[in-house]
Amino acid sequence: MSAEVTAGAQGAADGQQDGKPVRTVVHVLRHGEVHNPDGVLYGRRPGYHLSELGRQMADKVAESLAGRDITHVVSSPLERARETADPVAKTHGLDIAVDDRLIEAGNVFEGKTFGVGDGALRKPGNWRHLTNPFRPSWGEPYIEQVVRMMGALDTARDAARGHEAVCVSHQLPIWIVRSFVEHRRLWHDPRRRQCTLASLTSFTYEGDKIVSVAYTEPALDLVPPHLRAGAKPVKGKSKAFGA
Repeated sequence: MSAEVTAGAQGAADGQQDGKPVRTVVHVLRHGEVHNPDGVLYGRRPGYHLSELGRQMADKVAESLAGRDITHVVSSPLERARETADPVAKTHGLDIAVDDRLIEAGNVFEGKTFGVGDGALRKPGNWRHLTNPFRPSWGEPYIEQVVRMMGALDTARDAARGHEAVCVSHQLPIWIVRSFVEHRRLWHDPRRRQCTLASLTSFTYEGDKIVSVAYTEPALDLVPPHLRAGAKPVKGKSKAFGA
């Protein structure tokens, strides 16, 4: 390898090419719909796989990304995320890496039903977990989600310098890291998250700096209306289950 080529490769690795910042895009993909007939908040629990509809969502996202310059695919360790990553990786002839930092946010209500109209907020045993929505008191602190998600995104950026990467994760951590990048407060109304099932939140880097964020919903026509961003909660159909 010539000295000139070696210097160019080293420059790209350092975030520079010909003295200019290298452009890299990291797409953060929320997984598709999950098979969850009991309607529990599954959180980090293993054993929850995509439904047939969720697999269709994953395929549709893969189709939408087929023409992109994707050189790295990485997933949360949970089954639903890896299954969503699979068609994207296959389309580009890539293996799926796993990064534990992309995992769902921890939540003390895992394994329970906790949705609109189920009476969860009237149970005294739950009250002690609902004292501080700013942290939040019922789960992994928002700032900890920011730290791990930013680390995962930066690692994906480094793996795909000058190209594009796809990271498959979960609604809350995706929304929190986007809120941080866009300088919004981290505590929020969950109903206002713009992070629909199988949506893409795309971070464009110049060198090591994020310069823009974009949001797209390539599988929106497959998403049930009550699970879309901004939809009014429906009794018995909590949006939290699809996190």
